[in-house]
Amino acid sequence: MARGTVMASDRGATAGGATAAPNAKAAQSVAATRFLDPHRFLADFHASTVFGATPGGGLDRQAGTADHGRVRDWFQELAERAGFTVRTDHIGNIFALLELVPGAPFVLVGSHTDSQPLGGRFDGPYGVVAALHAASAVRHAVDRGELHPTFNLAVVDWFNEEGSRFGPSIMGSSVFTGAIDIHTALSTTDPDGVSVADALDATGRLGEALELDVAAYGEIHIEQGRRLEESGIDVGVVRGNWTAQKLRVRVLGEQSHAGTLLAYRKDALLPAAKIVSLVNDLAADYPAADFLSSVAQFDVTPNTPSVIASQVELILDIRGRHHSDVANARAEITRRLTDLSAEHAADIEIDEFVLRPRSEFSAAGVRLAREAAESEGLSVLLMDTLIGHDSVAMNQRYPTVMLFLPSKDGASHCEREFSSDADMLKGLRALTAVLSRLVQHDLR
Repeated sequence: MARGTVMASDRGATAGGATAAPNAKAAQSVAATRFLDPHRFLADFHASTVFGATPGGGLDRQAGTADHGRVRDWFQELAERAGFTVRTDHIGNIFALLELVPGAPFVLVGSHTDSQPLGGRFDGPYGVVAALHAASAVRHAVDRGELHPTFNLAVVDWFNEEGSRFGPSIMGSSVFTGAIDIHTALSTTDPDGVSVADALDATGRLGEALELDVAAYGEIHIEQGRRLEESGIDVGVVRGNWTAQKLRVRVLGEQSHAGTLLAYRKDALLPAAKIVSLVNDLAADYPAADFLSSVAQFDVTPNTPSVIASQVELILDIRGRHHSDVANARAEITRRLTDLSAEHAADIEIDEFVLRPRSEFSAAGVRLAREAAESEGLSVLLMDTLIGHDSVAMNQRYPTVMLFLPSKDGASHCEREFSSDADMLKGLRALTAVLSRLVQHDLR
């Protein structure tokens, strides 16, 4: 039995391997969706966007900030009113527990409530509120004898999925799966020197170690792309994630006055600027549909007028459908940075920041999700995710199902991020149908 330690806790490549369809009981259409209250869900979702709201219609509530703490308190109150028991682990993950079968493992479902600076309202919070409503609907169906569960339910709000304040991203779920050490995570600091432990303590979310037996994980999220919108498809079912490689690069020069003659400068900024260009140009060597590269962060020291930079730190982001392409791109970047270092007499250091290899999601889970959505009359697109989510971390250890709903213009991590109420309700129905099956059927 899989055990997770809760530390006070497209059309792309097909899923690998043939698997049997879910058993007959789990595959049957279930009535849990009829217990959904669309108006209540929309009211709760829009209420969640008040905390950290920006004038431009987005959110600014980075992990462990006061506004993030307030929305998490709101989530706990909402869950407790709905009859859930709420626990917080010591990396700040919040679990709203619902015991349906005493002693049985849990199906986890959820997302995150933290945002990027000037981020959107839908990335993360939608998945948390939808999970709570879907789980409540399943409980009502169980109470009325319309569902016969094998597993319990837990709605989770993962800590620090975004990684904008504390790196790396997907921290809470990675600690949960054991991919990141709890002590390393707690000692991580933001640019102002505040540690994760301090931020959790300040928001009342530094909990205690606990353990959960995990049967499966489910998540719904806005697509952060245009495939669903452009194809007119209601719901995406994720079959696999792209490889994601992030590198931390430091360019070391020598601070001096901007009036220093060119021949006597050791400017860290000039080679750093060339790195941005070469990483962007690298994508031209690979098929556009299979590879992405960018510089995701650029920090200059001392970053003041009239001073030549002594250091620039960059985060390079490489993503590809094929793991071999990403590995080749990393080797090419290393070679080019060696040449750039020699050209500018600047020291350039390269450290691995994040590596998430390509992986396939449970084939049985993909089939279950597709059947569940189609049972609700929803159209389905099987697709890869180019972007990391908590589901990607969870999929490394547990059977995982991930759904997407359309996002207007594919906009995300910005204030104009938007999904319609109609699309959110379709996604909620799909998630509820999936969850109804996951609590009955063992994907392990």
